This record gives sequence, structure tokens and C-alpha cells, in this order.
Amino acid sequence: MLIGDWLARRADLTPHKVALLDTADGLRPITFRQWNANVSRTARFLAEQFGVQRGDRVAVLAMNCVAYLDIWFACGKLGAILQNLNWRLTPVELAGLIADAEPTLLIYGPEFVDQVRALRSTVRGVALDATRRADPNDVAFDERDAFADDPFPAVDLMADDPWVICYTGGTTGLPKGAILTHGNIFFNAVNTVAGWGLRPDDVTILNAPLFHTGGLNVFTAPLAYIGGTSIVCRQFDPDQVFDLIERQGVTIYFGVPTMFLALQQHPRWETADFSRVRWMISGGAPCPPPVFETFRRRGVPFRTGYGLTEAGPNTFWLPDEDIERKAGAVGYPLPHIDLRLVNERGDVCAAGEVGELHIRGAHVCAGYWRRPVETAATIVDGWLRTGDLARRDEEGCYTIVGRLKDVIISGGENIYPAEVEAVLAGHPAVAEVALIGAPDPTWVEVGWAVVVLREAFRHTAQDIDRQLIDYCRDRLARYKIPKRIIVVDALPRTGAGKVDKRALRAMLKIEG
Repeated sequence: MLIGDWLARRADLTPHKVALLDTADGLRPITFRQWNANVSRTARFLAEQFGVQRGDRVAVLAMNCVAYLDIWFACGKLGAILQNLNWRLTPVELAGLIADAEPTLLIYGPEFVDQVRALRSTVRGVALDATRRADPNDVAFDERDAFADDPFPAVDLMADDPWVICYTGGTTGLPKGAILTHGNIFFNAVNTVAGWGLRPDDVTILNAPLFHTGGLNVFTAPLAYIGGTSIVCRQFDPDQVFDLIERQGVTIYFGVPTMFLALQQHPRWETADFSRVRWMISGGAPCPPPVFETFRRRGVPFRTGYGLTEAGPNTFWLPDEDIERKAGAVGYPLPHIDLRLVNERGDVCAAGEVGELHIRGAHVCAGYWRRPVETAATIVDGWLRTGDLARRDEEGCYTIVGRLKDVIISGGENIYPAEVEAVLAGHPAVAEVALIGAPDPTWVEVGWAVVVLREAFRHTAQDIDRQLIDYCRDRLARYKIPKRIIVVDALPRTGAGKVDKRALRAMLKIEG
């Protein structure tokens, strides 16, 4: 299957439609024609000044910005591969990723000059800010302005040509680089437009980090495909979100649970105008049920999504009429996706039975960069073994119940952390919660709940363990009730914003 230059095609079809609003430049509008011209200029800059060609890697270490998107789509025109680096990592960790992909160039933002100095070896550098360079010999990105912006010569790219090396969360050693091909990103866009009902008049806020598949592919690529608008923001800022929702006609919005919690705890929450928002969707981690209820009271359709770096990430959709009827479910598979649940015996699960979620479709990645053993273990006969546990009801609607590796087996009974966390999150004192397994001489393993309290309840922390355990007694089977409640100021998180249970276990000195 031949994949064309779909940004160029979009620029031909809707040249004057606004593709991007740049918050770093006073909400400057950039039409599809202008964006495509900038991307063509960027492609020439990379190819003619640095010799970047098909298959070469281009690493980017930067906060969200329009230039980042220009580089991504310029790689698409060239057949080069974007390596989007997680700026939360240390120089030692970043050096490991640079060694892994061996990029031709490292393009970096001004905030990361010190990190780049610490990790640089032989890779050439390009500074997004000419006034802040890690090395005096590094080229300034604005030199691209000297290059022509007329249509870039087409490169015949097939569906299996890589476009992005997007790294997984990395809670167990060096993160694995999922190879996202042109076909993967294209079919995720098609699935999202068709299954989620995206429209050319949709407007979203792009403040999820572009080193994460959520920033690239939840809305950004699908909206570029259909002709919608992304408001490019450096990072998440609650005040900015409220401003953009109220003044720029935002219709759809994606975030992770911590972002939605921050919005709901903000002083502007009660008076914010959500009248033009069609819906919001949470991803990246299980979303506490009270977040759903709080949005419902404000009249905003709110649903939880599911995805992973290796597939899409968009996989499911829950129709509006099922948001309350099937609260907490992720929904039904998108058009060009096959799913199955497999139990520990390797059999396909019946309705109501919990099993590991396997995904098959053209949006599933091509494997892990230079990791043939891990690729063979994860993608088997075309099925991606996600490691996530789910349940499918009689109507074919799916609910994610946890991670296979996080299941707590207590006295022979399975405890799914997401279920217990959802119950505890319903208590008014709890802002965030994570359930982890701990050794027990009687039951082999039991659950410990680690909670962050809401500000108004922190003075009652000395009695909170009894309150929360009493709260669970009417809502959970006895074996699911946590044996300990541990109050902390904050939960450790991975670079992708998920709770880092490995770090949490280390913090509590739990072995294994």
C-alpha cells in the first residue's frame, strides 16, 4: 500500500483552513497551506544541509512547539524517522536512547541545553533557539528559512516504512522503541475519524507531550488528516486550558487523569463555559470514577479511552448513550481493529471472563527498534499481546481491569488493582490512589493502598486508614479490601504520566 504525502494533499484540499494556532506567538493562525510550506522548507533544510534521507533518524528533545510538528511531518516527507525524546529523562537515560537509535541529528529546545551538553557525543546538534546552543558549532533551526518552500519532491513511501520511534514507559530498564510506520499512523487516523466522529470543524488543545504517542496520535495526526485545528501549547497549564476552552471554541480535548483532576480542583472549574465542548476523553492510566461524575454534573460528555504506544493508540469508542449506562468501560473496537481476550490457559474468554487483551490491525506497530526477541514475544501471529486485562460484556463492550503483571493473587483469589482503586477514589478524602501487592505470611500476597489526600482532608490523616477500610467493607469482597492504607504527598510517575508502581514498591521497600 502506497502512503501519499497527506499533509500536502490536505493543503491542496483546504488550503485556507486553519491547521494550527500557535500559543507561543499570540495564537498566530497557520493554515494548511502555510503549514505544508513550512514543512517542505524544513524537509529541504534537513536533506540539503545535513544529508538526511530515507531511513535516517532525527532526534528531538523539546517542549511542544510548532517547529516540533514541522520536523515530524518533514521526516514524513523525507522517509526519515522521528525519535521523539522524553525530556523528563536524565542525561544518562537519554544517552542510552541516543545510542539505541543512532540519530543523524539531535534537535533541541533552549530548556535542554545543559542535558544536551551532558549527553552529546558525535551526533550533530540543531538548536531551536539560536541564542541558546549547547555547542557554538550547532546550527540554528531558523536557518531553514533560507530554503525554498515550494512542493517537496514526492518520496514513494509504503505503509511499512517507519515514521516514528516512540518509546514505551520504561518502568523496567531502558525503554523499548515502538516502530510506528506510516501505515500505523494513517490507520489510527482513519479509525479515529470514522469511529470517534471527528469533524473538520473540531478544535483541540495539544498540550500532551509530543514525546508520547498521546501527543502525536490521539488528535494531532487524525485532525491533520481530516482538516481540523490543533492549538499548540508548550505544556499543560490549567489556566490556559480554561482560557482556550472559553475563547477559542475548543470542541474536543484529550488528557491524562492528573490533568483532569487539576482542572476540577482549580478555582475556575465551577464558572468555566463548556458549552462548545462536544466531549473529552481521558487516557494513559485508569481514570477515577469521581472525575466522570464531576464532568457529568457540568454537562460535559466524558469518557475513558484506552491505548498503548504499540497500537494506535486509539482502539475503542464508547457511544454517548452508553457513557452512564456503562460507566468506566472503554467501549467497542474501532472499525479496522480485531480484539480477543485470552485466559491463562490460552483459551479465548467467554463474556464476563477476565483475560489478557490481544489486538490485531494495521495500527499495530512494526515491532521494537532493534529488539527482535521482545518483538517476537509481544507480537505473535499478528496479535499484539498487550499485558492488559479486560472483560467483555454480553453486548461486546470492553472494560479494562488492570495490568497482568499487577494482578495480586491473595489466598488463591485474583485482585485487580483498578477495581479497588476505583472504589477508593470514590471516597471524598481521596485525590489519587494506587494499589500494590505486598508479601503476607498467611495469604502469600495482599493489597496495600497508597493514597494522596485532598487538601481539605489532610488534617484528618491520622484516622484515614480506618475510614477508608470501613468505606471498602460495603463495596468490596473481604479479600479485596486493602490490608494497609499508606498516605503519601504524591505518587511517583513515569515519563508518560502513569503511576510508577515499580518506584512505589521501591519507596515502600517491597521486594519483587
